[in-house]
Amino acid sequence: MTRCVALTGGVGGAKLALGLSHVLAPDELLIVANTGDDFEHLGLTICPDIDTVLYTLASIVNPETGWGRAEESWRVLEALDTVGGDSWFRLGDKDIALHLTRAQRLATGHTLSEITAELSQQFGVRHRILPMSDRPVRTMVTTDQGELPFQEYFVKNRCEPRVSGFRFEGIETAKPHPNLLKALKDPALEAVVICPSNPFISIDPILGLPGLKSSLEDCPAPVIAVSPIVGGKALKGPASKMLHELDQKSDATAIAEHYDDLLDGFVIDREDRELEDELSTDTRRVCVTQTVMRSLEDRIALARDVLEFGAAIRASR
Repeated sequence: MTRCVALTGGVGGAKLALGLSHVLAPDELLIVANTGDDFEHLGLTICPDIDTVLYTLASIVNPETGWGRAEESWRVLEALDTVGGDSWFRLGDKDIALHLTRAQRLATGHTLSEITAELSQQFGVRHRILPMSDRPVRTMVTTDQGELPFQEYFVKNRCEPRVSGFRFEGIETAKPHPNLLKALKDPALEAVVICPSNPFISIDPILGLPGLKSSLEDCPAPVIAVSPIVGGKALKGPASKMLHELDQKSDATAIAEHYDDLLDGFVIDREDRELEDELSTDTRRVCVTQTVMRSLEDRIALARDVLEFGAAIRASR
């Protein structure tokens, strides 16, 4: 029985996913991770958002960065530098062990979702983490320096190029994971939560999967997004920079407009309370609460607020 489907990217979304995992039982929550950030590096398939969610729920994420492993070492990367290897993408030794395991399993015909489930079990994560699709999708960023693969834009070039658009390579032939589509039809579903992740690079690849938006529109539960912008700034990542370069307002209203009619509910931080009336429409309700998650208690409190908001929307129908 799936009560909640959470659509998420990496660090910010993983925080709310963790909160939801403390409120909902393992069979009640399905966490669907963006795979548009995935890329091939050093002969390995790297899945940054899946791994960030996995490490976060397993309580082994680096607490300082929000990504990567805690108590990591870097001997392989240091050795790679000495032989002139490609070391711009930081992979710790423990992280590499996971990527090697994934590469071996992919090479023997296992799907990304099967491998993710196996890794979750190995790390003691009981809640379900699902890649948005088992078919590869790769985010390409259109910039003033040409089209760049996402990780080259994000890590290698440190988000410095000016952005003018995005393309999701492979999206036309990718399919939403069948378990995601099944969950969206579950009559027990109470909420679809779009976590506070970058809408352009973390959520749009998920929403761009063929047929997924129509499945969301038809699902019995309200679709609720949590704004990743607070007080005109992104708490993590380049979302506010991207909004500015795309000639959009860098505030919560731009996020709501981006998702448009898909949303039944929108959650903003108390700092943006003055936007509540502007954001409210006949079809979209607004919840004002604390969305900045500095502690585990904050993550759990926001998860409860979002689920209660979903219940209020359902009761008003």
